[in-house]
Formats: sequence, C-alpha cells, structure tokens
Amino acid sequence: MTDRDGARTDGADHVAALAAGLRRDGVPVGTGQVTAYATALLDVDPDDLDGRYWAGRVSLCSRPAHVPVYDRVFAEVVSGGGTPLPLPFPDEAIPEREAASDRRGGAGSDDEVVAGALAMAQERLRHRRFDRLGVEERGEVDRLVDALRVALPRRRTRRRKPGSGEDLDLTRTLERAMRFEGEVLEFERLTRRPRQRPLVVLLDVSGSMAAHARPLLRFAVAAGAGAARSRRRVEVFAFGTRLTRLTDALAVGDPDTALADAAERVVDWDGGTRIAANIDRLVRTWGRRGVLRGAVVVICSDGLERGAPDRLGRAAARLRRSVHRVVWVNPLAGDPRFAPTQRGMAAALPHVDVFLPGHDLASLEDLVAVLADLR
Repeated sequence: MTDRDGARTDGADHVAALAAGLRRDGVPVGTGQVTAYATALLDVDPDDLDGRYWAGRVSLCSRPAHVPVYDRVFAEVVSGGGTPLPLPFPDEAIPEREAASDRRGGAGSDDEVVAGALAMAQERLRHRRFDRLGVEERGEVDRLVDALRVALPRRRTRRRKPGSGEDLDLTRTLERAMRFEGEVLEFERLTRRPRQRPLVVLLDVSGSMAAHARPLLRFAVAAGAGAARSRRRVEVFAFGTRLTRLTDALAVGDPDTALADAAERVVDWDGGTRIAANIDRLVRTWGRRGVLRGAVVVICSDGLERGAPDRLGRAAARLRRSVHRVVWVNPLAGDPRFAPTQRGMAAALPHVDVFLPGHDLASLEDLVAVLADLR
C-alpha cells in the first residue's frame, strides 16, 4: 500500500488511523467492524484506492449519515495528513457508473446489484451492536440468530464403533479373513463413539444487560434448549438478584412464544444483579443434581458485580472445578476501549477458559465456532 509520495505504508497503520479518525469525529466503530475491514483488505490490491475505499465504507459505516464523515477521514488518512486526495468515486458519480454497468450487463445486472446490496446490508447488520438496533433491524437480527446452527461440544466415550481409530477390532478382522481362506488382508479398527457434552447457559438479565438479554436468550433456543429437543442436553438459567431455570419455558418450538413465557417467569428481569450469589446457587443446587457434570457453561454477563469482588472470584473457581469448561461472554468486550479492570470481572477471569464479546451477531457466530471446537 503506498501513500501520496509513493512510499510503502503498513496496512495495519492505515486501518488503525482510519478507525481512530472516525471515532474522533463521532462515528461509532466497533472492534468487529475494524476486524472486518482488515480482513477485507486482504483481498484488495495494496495500490487499489478504489477497493480500499469501498471495503472501508461497507465495513465501517453503519448509517448513511456516517458516509460524509467517512469520506473526509478516508481522504485525510490516504493523503497522510496533507492536502486531501480526491475520492475514487464520489457519491454523485455512482448513478452514472450503475447506468453504464446496466448497459454492459443487460437484464442480469439488476439482480446482481440487488444481491450485492443485500449482502452489504447483511454484513453491516452482523456488526451492528445489539444496543443500537432499530425495530426493523432487531427483527432481522432475531431471524438470523434463530437460523444459527449451534454444534455442541463433544467428548469421546468408552463405547467403540468401527472406524479409523488405533484400537484393533479382532472380531471383524477374523471374520474378514475367513472370506479369504484365513489370510488377513487388512486389519479392522475401532474408534470411540462421540457424545455431546451438556451445555449450560447462565444469562444475566439485569438492567445493564437489557439490550443483550433477548438475542442471547434466542441463541440458547437456537442451541436446542428445552424438552422439545431432549437429545441435546441444554439447560438455561437466568439471573438478576435470583436464579431462575428457563429450560422448560423454552420447550415450545416458536422462539417468540418461548421468550414471552420465559420473561413471565423471571421476576427480576431488568433489575439488579448478584453474580457471585447466583453462581454459588447454581453449583450447590443444580450441581448436586448432575446438571453440571462434564458440562460447558456459558456465562452471558457484563461482569458488573454489586457484591465483593473476591466472592465472585471464589464462586467462579468453585464453578470451574465442577464443570468441563467455562466460557464468559461479555457484551462490554465489544468496545475497543474495554479492559477487564473492573474488580469483579478481574477476579473471575483466571477461572475462565474462553473470554468473548457478545455485543453483535458476529460475536455470536464466534461463540458458535468456539463451542464446536471445545474439547
């Protein structure tokens, strides 16, 4: 990538400078958006100013009002702080370009333009923070969360089946040899049968988590929570000032009906929070019933503990000893300025296996990938 004087510049510096400039001028740019821009630049030629401009505009502008600010900041960054360079394609030139494209492409061009616009809109929606969604955007995000295919973590059992494992299947090997007059042509093998691990979702529904509780609860439904999918061992608990089991409420097939039923059961929705006390209650009450044995626990909370921080650390340590893995999903981690310096969160982190943001659809997709890879 070259600047106006022909010198090479670092792509990471370009991305950082553009993001910093947008934030300075009031455009909210999250970590996910910056990552998306950096990823898009991998497929753009370093000297392609046009490609860099549109990759950044699609990734970093979530509203039409952000475009003029983006244009100005992009020109400043590309010019290296000197006289701003002209943009590759001003907005007023776009209709002429589209018309020329239509003349070249014929009838099929309209479909391509519509498909491209939809793809860009969906990409922007993936990185749209849950607490900034409009009514229509929230409905579309709900649909996308419902469509997530969540693969639960798996473990190998002691039971075995024919496969490509290391264990020799003597019975099948001899049976096959008998077909060839006792000559062993190939050794048959056994592999251990995989089994899904239990998944326990612990969802903070306090006031500070109000904008994120709904999509995270829909994620639990997408993961298979409820008796209607009993083969998937997924338990869901909500907590604010008290712990409430929601698994049975989520048994219905319709997510909206399930969420409405769950909201009626949670009397402390949008209230205060006592994270340590509710983690202790989960371990002491439901751990004794075998719910936590070998499970992966996903805690969805901003970690803003009202009580003593050291108590949250002890509760997290006790939970970690009772389960297979602990994953903490914190919506505050979606802010690039976030650091886990809050004393409660800092006390719990040493006992957490995976720490993830949970502020947008892209972060939930990352959670799906993590759960599928956990061993």
